[in-house]
Amino acid sequence: MIYHLALALLPYYDAFNVFTYHTVRAGGAAFTAFLFCLLFGPWIIRLLRSLKIGQFIKKDHVADLHALHKGKAGTPTMGGVMILGATVVSLLLWSTLENRLLWLALGVFVLLGTVGFLDDYIKLKRKHNDGLSARAKMLGQIVSGTIMGLYLVYNPITVSAAWVQERDVLDWPGFTVWLQYGAGEPETLAGRVWERIPDEGRELLAETEGRLPAIERDHLLRNFREAMNDPFMHDGAVWPEDNLNDEATALLATGRDGWDERQTVRFNRLVLENALPGVIASSIPNLHTKVGVPGFKDLFIPLGMGYVLFIVFVIVSMSNAVNLTDGLDGLAAGASMISIVAFTAIAYIVSRADWSYYLYLTYVPEASELFVLGAALLGAGLGFLWFNAHPAEVFMGDTGSLSLGGAIATMGILTKQELLLPIVAGLFVLEIGSVVIQVASFKLTGRRVFRMAPLHHHFELLGWKETKVTLRFWIIAFLFAMLSLSTLKLR
Repeated sequence: MIYHLALALLPYYDAFNVFTYHTVRAGGAAFTAFLFCLLFGPWIIRLLRSLKIGQFIKKDHVADLHALHKGKAGTPTMGGVMILGATVVSLLLWSTLENRLLWLALGVFVLLGTVGFLDDYIKLKRKHNDGLSARAKMLGQIVSGTIMGLYLVYNPITVSAAWVQERDVLDWPGFTVWLQYGAGEPETLAGRVWERIPDEGRELLAETEGRLPAIERDHLLRNFREAMNDPFMHDGAVWPEDNLNDEATALLATGRDGWDERQTVRFNRLVLENALPGVIASSIPNLHTKVGVPGFKDLFIPLGMGYVLFIVFVIVSMSNAVNLTDGLDGLAAGASMISIVAFTAIAYIVSRADWSYYLYLTYVPEASELFVLGAALLGAGLGFLWFNAHPAEVFMGDTGSLSLGGAIATMGILTKQELLLPIVAGLFVLEIGSVVIQVASFKLTGRRVFRMAPLHHHFELLGWKETKVTLRFWIIAFLFAMLSLSTLKLR
């Protein structure tokens, strides 16, 4: 809303332009979500108490753990509604409301939050720890993942290849000769490109006589971006439309006057591919259904329609992992915020052509609004943590844990960093992994590896104080997040 209001007021006062920047809107979204929690949190907690929506502590076979946690009985749960409400309100104020990735991520976030809400509500209605059946909860997660997977398969979000990078030039001598040819032939495509290259780039070609050493190639391509960013680089008189492929023809039909940077650069890239076969590499086909391997520049795993099943697996695994981690005051909320901060930073990087180009990351221009989403989630999570810190005044319940897990998974998927998720969310992987190991060991050998799973309960039963477990697990989550960001440079 603020974005559109700023656009409306911009003709009257230039300063309103600042509210169109997604960095400014991200800061506003984080602050608004946090303030929402501070203002409405006490009221929400009182409402949950009045409705007798309190946590039930199950006395299971581990008596020591029950003794440690029995004091939490009656603490209001379902506090995840605070996170959901703060995030949605903040985004309604600060996002553009026109970005499909934002709506897709928000849809999964709210849908999983609804599944969690139903689970919490049934538990409290029955005054028992059993809510939705495992099948029903899993069905909700699978439906969420399937909707997202099918949308991404049939509505690609990535620009397969746009800016020309060094690895895309298959024949450097041929490329430089073609560029220099344009200096004397202004009516050709090469001539139109040459006109748009800054003087610095032309001088570089003249000094090296076209024989560019490796150290100068990236320098030339940076100058080459000036030509790539011009929607009128292509002229039907010098490059007939019947020489364009289907994607370029479809783009041209939309009218280049209304193109944004993404469409302009993509179209010019396709023109160059057609004009210089064997010199400029063809775009990576079906990139939207391929998964990039962290640490490698051009290693992608093709999944085809299997990408839908992969998305379902990621959504189900991540939402359940956060759900299992939600067992100590502040643990899941704090660890989730750390993972969200990492993916918020990644969203900013991949939404910028220059940074994604430099780091060899898949360019996802529409991810700019995911940066605003991540900021809103951060503000909401920190606001909830204000009341969830030990001793907790409220628990998030499945309403919060499933929605936060879905948000982390969604941000990893939509930034095309799917395989980075196990590193960014390494703590959650350890938690759900401990459950898998415990169950498998007990069924196969009759013995337990841990005193209790998930892993945080194991350390509690070793004698660690709850606050110490939480703080140390936050440290682990932070280290995983830092490790994930460091892998970006390994490419």
